[in-house]
Amino acid sequence: QVQVVESGGGLVQAGASLRLSCAASGRTFNYYAVTWFRQAPGKEREFVAAINYSHDYTDYASSVKGRFTISRDDTRPTVYLQMNNLKSEDTAVYYCAAQDTWPVIRSPQLLKGWGQGTQVTVSS
Repeated sequence: QVQVVESGGGLVQAGASLRLSCAASGRTFNYYAVTWFRQAPGKEREFVAAINYSHDYTDYASSVKGRFTISRDDTRPTVYLQMNNLKSEDTAVYYCAAQDTWPVIRSPQLLKGWGQGTQVTVSS
């Protein structure tokens, strides 16, 4: 099980951008697909975006497609979530998870080993 650490959250105004980072120790992280999820207050955790281990494929929730971009840097190793044109409904705690399967599992209840997450708050 890969241990991940999320960072990069903050308080921004609607329309602003943020870049989240998902870091893990060890180069084995590079062999996993990585998924971002988020959980808004009072709501269930939901899938946001995913990238496969070889950078060939990405997948996005319809609510963020065209605004968010997932990428990875194998030299660090870190996966990023670039979030542009943020909206108040993007306010949530964002979590990442490494998966050894593609397509990735989109149901968070089937995954274990969550990190602390990083808080994103968008004011309107």
